[in-house]
Amino acid sequence: MLYQNKVSLTKKDILEKEFKVDTRGFRPQEVDKFLDIIIQDYDAFNGTIKDMDEELKAMFEENLKLKKEIRALNLKLETLKEPSFSSHEVNNSDLLRRLSNLEKVIYGKE
Repeated sequence: MLYQNKVSLTKKDILEKEFKVDTRGFRPQEVDKFLDIIIQDYDAFNGTIKDMDEELKAMFEENLKLKKEIRALNLKLETLKEPSFSSHEVNNSDLLRRLSNLEKVIYGKE
């Protein structure tokens, strides 16, 4: 989990916490009930964080995929925008540039 290092207490820490009882202290049963509620919330928050981490990972992967797709489409568009061979004189550098752009489209390299 991305947020695991920021959490100070675990469910077990809360469950096993012992409080000193003093003559005017709290009722242990009330404290235990309240701690049980805290533990349930803690579990719910951890589940939510886990779900969000998985969703974030999926979004990063989808974003990367879309960036690659955009890059490939831009290269293809650039290649298609180039003037055709019949419209002007072609030299070696034009041929090499076109071949390079076509290889990028075909092999997906940057």
